[in-house]
Amino acid sequence: MSSDLREFDTPNFKNSTFRLDRPSSYLLNKARRDEINGYSNLKKSMSSSTVYIGKLSFDTTEEQLFELFSNCGTIVRIIMGLDKHKLTPTGFCFIIFSTPSGALNSIKYLNKTKVNGRSMEIDLDPGFEEGRQFGRGADGGQRQPQQQYGHRYEHGRRDAFDRNGRSGYRNTRGRARGRNTYRERQRHQTVPQNRENYLPPQHQESQGYSERQSEMPPHLMGEDFAPNVSQQELPPHLR
Repeated sequence: MSSDLREFDTPNFKNSTFRLDRPSSYLLNKARRDEINGYSNLKKSMSSSTVYIGKLSFDTTEEQLFELFSNCGTIVRIIMGLDKHKLTPTGFCFIIFSTPSGALNSIKYLNKTKVNGRSMEIDLDPGFEEGRQFGRGADGGQRQPQQQYGHRYEHGRRDAFDRNGRSGYRNTRGRARGRNTYRERQRHQTVPQNRENYLPPQHQESQGYSERQSEMPPHLMGEDFAPNVSQQELPPHLR
């Protein structure tokens, strides 16, 4: 399949100008990722009568597009792109012509044309299907479905469990191990049975403060704390 796509990569020196109706880099990369149906879908886009138009202003209407693209060929239908949940414009649309020549003419003559202050990007499309008004992807989203290229990822990958019953994926390390050990310590921590009468242990700072307070000299404790202090216990300059 890669050899079939070389015709779009190598330059054609017979022509002095660059072809304007060639597929975009988006379609070429999409065809390279899909090793089964990539080239056939690309050929289908080259002979399709549907074009994809992106980077539209949200204020662009169907009447404006019909007036502009009707100069390229007979238009059968215009499908405006919508948000799947809000049903608001999303800046793209599909235009279906009666013949493939109308789609090629729109790419050659109207690509990069400004509508409402924004330059349009017109590209070939294999054909519109119901649901694609919510996205350019095959399933109506902006991304291609994962199962379409899943065979490349699953090739050579071993199963989740081998013969010995061990997991085929690596064990978690680093921060995950620290979190697990912390949870284990919290799980095995002893909790008093009578929680209502449980008192937390006092801090060492408060205990040290009470000891230092008892060692304070009598003449600095004040009358409220040392009412029975005799004059003999006071220093000579305070008697």
